[in-house]
Amino acid sequence: MKYFGTDGIRQKADQFTPNFLANIVNGLVDYAGSQAKVLIGGDTRESTEWILADLESALETFGIEYGNVGVLPTPAICYCFHEMGFDFAIDVTASHNPYQDNGIKIFEYRKDNTGKATSQKLSDQGCEIIEKHLASPQDYDLISPSLREDLHDEAVDLYKEHLLNYLESADFSNLHIGMDCADGATSVINKTIFEQLGAQVELIHSDASYNRSINHDCGSTHLESLIDLVKTHQLDFGIAFDGDGDRTLMVDANGNIVDGDDIIAILTNFLNLNQIAVTVMANQGLLNWAQANHIHAEITPVGDSNVAAAMRNQNIPIGGEQSGHIILPGQPTGDGMLTALMVTKIVAETGSTLSELASIITKLPQVIVNLPATPAQKTTLATSDAVKDIISHFEEKVKSVNGRLLVRPSGTENLIRITMWGDDEAKITQLADSLSHELKSTL
Repeated sequence: MKYFGTDGIRQKADQFTPNFLANIVNGLVDYAGSQAKVLIGGDTRESTEWILADLESALETFGIEYGNVGVLPTPAICYCFHEMGFDFAIDVTASHNPYQDNGIKIFEYRKDNTGKATSQKLSDQGCEIIEKHLASPQDYDLISPSLREDLHDEAVDLYKEHLLNYLESADFSNLHIGMDCADGATSVINKTIFEQLGAQVELIHSDASYNRSINHDCGSTHLESLIDLVKTHQLDFGIAFDGDGDRTLMVDANGNIVDGDDIIAILTNFLNLNQIAVTVMANQGLLNWAQANHIHAEITPVGDSNVAAAMRNQNIPIGGEQSGHIILPGQPTGDGMLTALMVTKIVAETGSTLSELASIITKLPQVIVNLPATPAQKTTLATSDAVKDIISHFEEKVKSVNGRLLVRPSGTENLIRITMWGDDEAKITQLADSLSHELKSTL
């Protein structure tokens, strides 16, 4: 598909013109019918404010009943829309991308292969219908809404209640933690729920207004300030969210990063689960740990939608990505806030430090090189025999350090990602850099 990638539509914010949004809505109407009810909301980037306003106009023009929750984390929107009586949700966010980008994620409530109805990302059929409308766009005279209903507070309260109910019970009164909200959507929830459970929280990067600072040198993609906070204040650990709050990474008391692979192992071990779903990006150390503990690891293509599909289709209780996108038992999508709460509960109940909990897996060295690439170059990656030969050559080379190689186009950015694992970090770093140089020359 031209517009839908691994996580909805993502592009420069100014490409989301009123007419582009109207054609998305028209495609959704074509897929779902004019009686569908739609909830909209998004993250804190400045463009989200006007995109939401233009979406309201588009929905009004097509006579669609809708509600607006404003700034809210993606998992909260995914949870709340059906609970609040809506059939679909349109989430305006570019997740971990810089403020200049934005995106559209669409959720629907439908049955899976087992016949169970759940909140899910829009089906391939729905995406294809919207793609057709975007490929042959029409021009529309949009109607400004006469009344805008603000459902933000209702949704926040509903989501907080959901989080607390999932935990069942927890006592964080002996914990002093740091939290980085990336100036993103979790800023509307932030430390309050942790403090309600007794924790003392040091909060940074928590601007809940529409801004340009979202993800800028902060959050789960830039952990430096959180590491400094944890070490300076001698905190028990730190928590970092991305811009839309569907992922979290953590930092232990020593400033060491606890990523999605660590978190999956911690949760799986505590909950005594015997199956996990992870992507091809998972560290080999997680796979080795799973095998040693007789835990089946289902490996999927990159993307949380692929992890979620494997979990639904094979009844796998937990899954996620190294980036911190964790799908917990019974949940339809990754939820950074809920994941952080669950790990905090495990620390509190076991009396173990986060470092001790994460030590159950021994990771292999891993190197990621991001090679800038145009859409055409990303396509060439899969079609060029010369490129395939180069990659095959390096796949053989990395075997000398008991390693493996993954080269893939990013589904959300104009990048080709080179990931290499192996026993010797210096060697795989050199190999990854050499491969990047050769691919750049050939492409």
